[in-house]
Amino acid sequence: MPSQPDFDLEAAEIITAAVEILSESGLDAVSMRNVSARLGVSPVPLYRRIGNKEALLDAVADRLLADLAPPIGTGEPWTEYAMRWALVLRARLRGTRDGRFILWPGRDAYVEASRPLVASMRGGGFSADAAVQACRLLTWATVGFAAVESGVPLRGAQRTRSRPGSDPRGVTEGESDALFDLHIRYLIEGIADDMESPG
Repeated sequence: MPSQPDFDLEAAEIITAAVEILSESGLDAVSMRNVSARLGVSPVPLYRRIGNKEALLDAVADRLLADLAPPIGTGEPWTEYAMRWALVLRARLRGTRDGRFILWPGRDAYVEASRPLVASMRGGGFSADAAVQACRLLTWATVGFAAVESGVPLRGAQRTRSRPGSDPRGVTEGESDALFDLHIRYLIEGIADDMESPG
């Protein structure tokens, strides 16, 4: 017996229930049947309010990416903002179970999340197309790193090597953090060099 009338159900409630299931049990558990069971309704209002499962996953991805971009600091160079932006995106991806499967960079929510980064780059002298390209490079690099990272088991602390990630047996969590910082810093430095190069 449903705990609330179907017509009272809001789309936001459906998305919240789906996000909770994703966090608790992973992507495979996010189904119209499981979401409706959590809400105590039949699946019918879910289809009426949200659409099909693909639409539900799109809405979940939009929710997970909402308010992603940190505010730009006064006078903050684009290079520093880009690093902070990438760190926040990586944290969001790491904090979402199976997020790599639904938070791919083609989603419209990334466009909204990237607007402050593009604005920061434009303020740093980038043309519009160069800022969009650089933003895409940073987004893909971050999402790709997070996807690889999510499939790599972290090893316990071992003898420290001179360079993080140089142990062929794997990486620690701290080394993974250091590798991400290097990964993004090298990319930002390359973008900055490209911007300064004539032509």
